[in-house]
Amino acid sequence: MRFGLFIPQGWRLDLTEVAPENHWGTMRSLLQHADTATTPTGAFAFESAWVYDHFHSVPAPTDQATHEAWTLMAAFAASSERVRLGQMCTCMAYREPTYLAKVAATVDAISGGRTEMGIGAGWYEHEWRAYGYGFPRAGERLLALDEGVQIMANMWRTGSSGTFAGKRYQVDGALCYPQPRQTVPVDGEDKPSIPLWIAGGGERKTLLTAAKYAQYTNFGGDLETFVHKSQVLRTHCDAIGRDFAEITRSANFNVLIGSAKEIADKEAWLASVYRKHTPQKADAELEGWRSTPLRGTPEQITETLAQFQAAGLAYTIGYFPNAAADRDQLDLFAREVVPALSGTASPAR
Repeated sequence: MRFGLFIPQGWRLDLTEVAPENHWGTMRSLLQHADTATTPTGAFAFESAWVYDHFHSVPAPTDQATHEAWTLMAAFAASSERVRLGQMCTCMAYREPTYLAKVAATVDAISGGRTEMGIGAGWYEHEWRAYGYGFPRAGERLLALDEGVQIMANMWRTGSSGTFAGKRYQVDGALCYPQPRQTVPVDGEDKPSIPLWIAGGGERKTLLTAAKYAQYTNFGGDLETFVHKSQVLRTHCDAIGRDFAEITRSANFNVLIGSAKEIADKEAWLASVYRKHTPQKADAELEGWRSTPLRGTPEQITETLAQFQAAGLAYTIGYFPNAAADRDQLDLFAREVVPALSGTASPAR
């Protein structure tokens, strides 16, 4: 299994106790920690570092900072050496796919070929409307996702969008130079591209789009849900003639790791933040943390992830509470969970 972690950027109210002038230094320091953290065997613990593509905080909009994802991606690219860089996930309709392809290719150049493209249809209605995007029905958002990834993939692989006359997007000759520094296999041949992580578990549309175009998927839930969504993805792959094994399945998890007292302390911190900034949503958010599959001692979390791994999960991206102030949980995870499930260093690409 391979591992990534989320860098606090404010979206989840995780920079509220950091002075605004120290936000960037805090994020950069954690990024560089992810870049160099190792397991007891000397292997790198985390293959990737991630942010969210959102403009307003959750579980409700507040006046607390939420730093923009692709600006951070460029800054992260220039401030790290090894760790791969992604967003889980970019909302397709927030940026035209031609523009997004160009931005991502530039970040890939800055990073030396370490960019991952997490992409989804988007869901945060308040944010959509506040920024003037409207809020199209789900079918229209999913159509934008399907057409947008086709446009981006073509621009990365050939340097041009060509002529694309879709229902949502119409483009003609948008150029993308430089092309990405990295490659992905396409019809038995390596082509310049940024890996596509298509996020979401929608069974009729999202997982079909993933079956057609993704190198990675990202859907969560409990083990039963993961197994079910995996079977749906396999069915779509079989229907279109795609090798199911070509797609790496990933999931995001909230992580509460440590002794009972350490977990209680983390929950108390979460409660204090939610009750201060979004009191009307606090109870629901705390219940979500209590029900996360990755809650317990390192041994318990390792056992849970081993069950997911046996079901086909190959990549775990963890979100750790109060990581801005407390790295002990990251180090405990790296020291005891990662080597038990990977056994080798993160692969270079």
